[in-house]
Amino acid sequence: MQRESFKSRLGFLLVSAGCAIGIGNVWRFPYVAGENGGGLFVLFYLIFLVIMGLPVLTMEFAVGRASRKSAVLGYKALEKPGSKWHIHGWFAMAGCYLLMMYYTTVSGWMLSYFYKFATGAFHSGMDTDATSSVFTDLLGDPLQMTIWMVIIVVAGFLICSRGLQNGLERISKFMMLALLALIVILVVHSLTLSGAKEGLKFYLVPNAKTVSEVGLRNVISAAMNQSFFTLSLGVAAMEIFGSYMSKDNTLAGEGVRICALDTFVAIMAGLIIFPACFSYGVEVGAGPSLIFVTLPNVFVNMAGGRIWGTLFFLFMTFASFSTVIAVFENIISFCMDMFHISRNKASLINCIIILIASMPCVLGYNVWSSVHLIGGRDVLDTEDFLVSNLLLPLGSLVYLLFCVTKWGFGFDNYIEEANTGKGLKISRKLKPYFQFILPVLILIILIQGLL
Repeated sequence: MQRESFKSRLGFLLVSAGCAIGIGNVWRFPYVAGENGGGLFVLFYLIFLVIMGLPVLTMEFAVGRASRKSAVLGYKALEKPGSKWHIHGWFAMAGCYLLMMYYTTVSGWMLSYFYKFATGAFHSGMDTDATSSVFTDLLGDPLQMTIWMVIIVVAGFLICSRGLQNGLERISKFMMLALLALIVILVVHSLTLSGAKEGLKFYLVPNAKTVSEVGLRNVISAAMNQSFFTLSLGVAAMEIFGSYMSKDNTLAGEGVRICALDTFVAIMAGLIIFPACFSYGVEVGAGPSLIFVTLPNVFVNMAGGRIWGTLFFLFMTFASFSTVIAVFENIISFCMDMFHISRNKASLINCIIILIASMPCVLGYNVWSSVHLIGGRDVLDTEDFLVSNLLLPLGSLVYLLFCVTKWGFGFDNYIEEANTGKGLKISRKLKPYFQFILPVLILIILIQGLL
């Protein structure tokens, strides 16, 4: 069967960036930056993205492009006879399923807030208690949560069932270009607010006082984590797009473009959020509640707030949904490769599986709110802990070792694949760094996450 491919290079870049650009950028990045003193955190984040995120991204792409297959079969095609690297392919796919068990719910929250702002459920004159109770009411209502989650899942599989070019590529292109346009509009608006200057200063100018309060080590560690998790590496979510790639451009060149898009969106999200928070005297280190409690409160007090809130949550919906359909594509492609079934059949079966598997997360805030799992975490936090702290770093370490050691694909094969095409090449002189230093950095992230 002929391997599908992207219609255009732009399609590949926007779909891959769409997979990387998710809730991690536009939700996690601003509040982690807020908690870690702004400017210096952003600087370290950019450094770690280049020295850690980008190399592992090229390795995941290399496995996909060299094998032209999804996770398990990709390893099997490249590994030496008798070796067992392909076992990681099964763990990677388990990671994709586990990620979708809670990501679909959070994406549903974004869609529900877009709907609530668009229909006027949020309106000017609401006080802080009224805006925050909207989120509490949503979490407490299993039916409402289920409806939004089902819309996300069914829409995602419908899009992917239409094929790579007609479904995923076409919709992702539209969503990502709309997302970039929305960002620019929202940033321009935020920068015209009265307290914008203070917000920008907090966000982009390194602040020695905040850094000393948080501790430089903590700032570096938070930046390292964020730069690593932002690209969704380690669960074959990027490997699948490597398998659809042409050989026209080098992997580092394409990787830089994807990292740049991903970072642009993350930094712009901060430019939307911080000026708004400072203008309305709202706590910027508010943690995860920043998006659903703090920001709606800002929007309802703002001139034309209903419109700005609607646009912001449309942007958030596109950011999360682009990741959902990218991971769905990986799951579908895996099932087509492994079980030799049609795309439509793979879409239907997985749609049912994900709908059922997403229910524990939905119920974890209401019917099963007393259920606490790993370290007293609720259902969503437990699922997120397993993906973010275990499967992503561990998976990235496996891809790294597979590409740079003689027991796997091998450094020479990896470099040859990565440097095929025109564009930025990876120097062979980086071999000691890839073999000895990078694995240690990833191990540090893994150990920190588990502690």
